[in-house]
This record gives sequence, C-alpha cells and structure tokens, in this order.
Amino acid sequence: MNLRYFAAATCRALTATKDGPSLYEVCDPLLLAPHSGDPHLSKFYQMALCNPALRALLRRAGLAELGEHGRLEALRSAILHARDDASPDWEAAGRPIADLLDTIVLGHPTPKPVLAAARVPKPAELDRVIRACGAHLLRSFRRNGFLPTYAAFNLIGDPDLRGREFLAALTGLNSRGYKNSTLLFNLARIFIARSQVGALVNPPWTGIAEPMWAPVQVRHRSAYYDAFFTEALLGFIETGLAAPHEIASARGAISEMVAFCLSTSREDVRSRDGSPFSVVTALAPAPHPRFSKFFAQIKQDLGFGIYVPDCDTTACSFSAATQAGSADPILDQPLLDFYAGYQVRAGRNEPLVTVPINDNIDFEGGIVTWIDNLAGERPFGNDLDPTLNLDVLEVSLRNLARWKVLENRERLDTVRRIIGFQRRLVESGAFSNPRSHIYYLPELYCAYFGRCFAAFQALPPEARKTIDPDGAFDVIRTHVLAYVLDEMLTAEINPFDAALALIALAHLGAELASFGPALACIVAQFGEGGRHGPFRAYEWNKMKTPTRILVGGPEVTSAFVLMGLALARKAMVKRR
Repeated sequence: MNLRYFAAATCRALTATKDGPSLYEVCDPLLLAPHSGDPHLSKFYQMALCNPALRALLRRAGLAELGEHGRLEALRSAILHARDDASPDWEAAGRPIADLLDTIVLGHPTPKPVLAAARVPKPAELDRVIRACGAHLLRSFRRNGFLPTYAAFNLIGDPDLRGREFLAALTGLNSRGYKNSTLLFNLARIFIARSQVGALVNPPWTGIAEPMWAPVQVRHRSAYYDAFFTEALLGFIETGLAAPHEIASARGAISEMVAFCLSTSREDVRSRDGSPFSVVTALAPAPHPRFSKFFAQIKQDLGFGIYVPDCDTTACSFSAATQAGSADPILDQPLLDFYAGYQVRAGRNEPLVTVPINDNIDFEGGIVTWIDNLAGERPFGNDLDPTLNLDVLEVSLRNLARWKVLENRERLDTVRRIIGFQRRLVESGAFSNPRSHIYYLPELYCAYFGRCFAAFQALPPEARKTIDPDGAFDVIRTHVLAYVLDEMLTAEINPFDAALALIALAHLGAELASFGPALACIVAQFGEGGRHGPFRAYEWNKMKTPTRILVGGPEVTSAFVLMGLALARKAMVKRR
C-alpha cells in the first residue's frame, strides 16, 4: 500500500455524491444540543466521532433509506431513548441500528494462492533476523523502560459483528458507558462501510493478520504483553545467538517484566466460593500502563475507566514467570481452583457468558474471560474465547506437579473439561472460523495450540495418559496441522502470519520441508519496518466491541518472529 492509494481514496471520499442524511445530520441535533439526558453519550459522540478529519470524510456519506421520514425518526427516537431513559431498553434502542448493520458487506481476508515455491533461506539468513529481532527488543526496552504495544481503532468494525451480534453485545455489557460507545461506533460503521470512506479506513493487505496503519495509535503496557515478551527473550537466550551483553540485558528485562506481571499488576479478588485469590489485571493502576496524559484522559472520558482482571492475563503471566524460574509465592496458588468457578457447565451456569457473540460454538467446559473485582464490577460483561482457554490449559500443564492436579479430582476434571471444549471446537471445524474467536485470529489459535501441545509433550507419559485418556491432543494436532499446511501456507502470507505458522509447525513436529514458505516470507520482508524495527506492526489481538480495536506493534512482530525462528532453528538443528 502506498501514498497514491490513500490519496486517491481520500479524494473519492471527499468528492462522493451524497445520497441521504449523514451521520451528523442524524446525530448533531440530538447529541450536540444541550439536554438533560446521559451526558456521556454526547461526550463520546463529540470526542470519538466529531473530530474535524472524520467529519470532513463522512459529510458526503449518506444512507438513502434514511431519506424516508419514518425510518429517520425511528433511528433518532432510539438514540433519544439511549440518551434520556434512566434504564434504557437497549434491545429497542439498538434495533434500528442492528437492521442497518445487516446492510453492510464486510469480509475476512482471502489471500491469493501461492503459485510458485519460494527460495528456502540459508541458516545464516535466519540467524541474522533472529539477532536483529532480539536486538530490537532490547534496544526498545532500554529506550522506553518497557516494551510497548499499541492500540489502533479501525472504525469499519469487525466483519463478524453484524446486527445480531451487536444486539447481543449491547444487551450483555454491564457498563452504560461501554454500551454508549458500542451504540455509536456501530452506527458510524454503517456510514463508513457504505461509502467511499470504507476503502480509506480499511485498505486491502497481504496475508491474514491486519497491518496497523491507523495514524493514531495508543502506546501502552500490560502484563499480558510482558508475559509474551518474556517468552521471546527466553527464546533469544536459548538460541545461543545473543552476545554476552545481550544475555545480561535480556535477563534484566525478563526479571523486571516478571515483577511487573506478578507484583505491579497483581490484584486481589475472591473466587466464586468466597476464598481469596491473587490474579493479574490487564491494565495496572496508573501510571503503570504508561498511557500519555492525553490518552489516559480520553480513555476515562470514553467510558473505559474501569479495567478488571482477566483469566488470560493471569494465565500468561503465571506461565511466563514459571518459565523464567520465578519463586514468587503467588505461583503456588492452584489457579484451577479459581478457574473452576468461571468454567461453563451446561445447565448450571450458562449466564456466565453475557456477551455470546460467538455462540456458534459450544461453550461447555470453557473458561470465561473477565474476573469480577472486589467491588463486584464486570463492566465489559463476559465472553468466552477459545484461545484464552489454551492459555489456561498451558499454564495448568506447566504447573501440573506444583498444583497437584493429578492428585486432585476436581482440578483434573477442570483440565479435562477444557480439553473436551477444545476437541469439540476443532472437530467441528469451528476453530478455523474467525467468528468463533473473540480476541484472536484462527491462525493465532494454531500457534497457541502449538505452545500448549509442547507443554503437554513435556509431561511424563503416565501423566499425559491420565490427563488425556482419549487422545484429544493428537486429534487436535492433526486438524491444526492440516489447517496450517493446507490453508495458511498455500496462500500469500505476511511476516506475522509466517511467525504464527512456524510456532505451530515447530511445536507440532511438522516436516522441516513445510517450514519453507514461512521462512522465505520472513527473510524476504526483513527490513520492512524501516526506522521502527525489522518488521511492521500487525494485528496480534483485537477487540470486536465497541469497534474493531487492534493491538500490536513493531516490537510485537519482532517478538513473534523471534519465537517462530528460534523454534524452527531448534527443530532444524535437532533433526539435522
């Protein structure tokens, strides 16, 4: 993608023929004029959707059907109810928007088939990339005092969030501020997707993981990210390619990041039976997330003031700390006892999932995402993501002996039920459907299953048999490998896709010849990041509500490429 594309797309958006009322003709009379209703709805509208650049682009984006007086008034009436009612009927308020959402056409990436085999890089070329990625991470840590990630808004939204899913989110979320942002972002999505603006904010790309080209990106820090940066630096040390001073720097960064995960980001909560537990929150209290003052205030004003702990960040933090050899007493807590209270059991606790936007999958046995804090707040409602459950399973396997899982029937049952959830997901084919996932790509699910499979394979044979008597891990491995080999690597990929493929292939014991396309992609694109790093920023994870918010960064891509190449290199050396 180049400047010519964006210039042409901008010109088309600014000169398009207007057909029907615009977003601002619908909302300005309701949300810019003084009123006695919910002030946050107006504040969100003014801050998020009324900036001059967006107004200029969307002023010609109209909807023809809103030219009908009854249709326009029904939409305005719904917004007024969301604004003025003390306890709005969110189903009714969202219905006119949901109907319009179903008129937009969005799709997931469909990469072109690869027609010719790429040149397989030489080992020295791979070592050069590993060293560059490791140096990039250490340089960034030294410069910033942490390894940053970035969040970027894609206002066209997620292809899987249509009218039905929008209403499920709107009615299932627990925070009025979050409902407000979901309502207005999804209203804006319609005007963007059905106009020339869509091509500007959502340009095409190569591969599956979306490049992060949004001009405004929010830099921040989270224990979730530190956990994976820890794994990457451990992998860098293990390659033997780090210089002595880099090893010392890496160990210092690992120590500091583990402390950030287990101490700075620690939060005390109560399990479902009332017993105390220490978990890890995704965003530690200020100033630790490292938001600028500007973005910290915007975050507060847009309705994201409260951020509760979550099961994923806790699992990944405990796993990284375990791999780093931490002796922090927090790791002695048998997390499975806590997670059992957040595990869905058919007929008993389905209401745990209040935002079932991926209810095409069977939730039975899965662990939900968000943890109630001590005040009982769960502002995002709750959802259930398959990849999160791989992280819970992986940390449980790493701590099998420490938590006495095999000796405790309840803990063993919790683990087996997660495995059953994953097996049904994969055997149904739903794991490869983006709609099945809340925060991740199916391709990332494959890589994370590889991590989980490696932890499983590291256990003694008798332990593996007790945990998985029916061979579910082997069944899942077969399906995941087939997807990576037959779907991912037969089409065009970008470096982030390639890194995910390598992580899966290496952990799952694929033939070395299958590494070729991913290795070739990484070496060919090495240097694409320019002054920001060896590679560009790509989508690592995302939010589907209130709109599509991508998280990643150049450091994230370096970390995943480093992990993928380190694993591939280890496999090649072992089988040479």
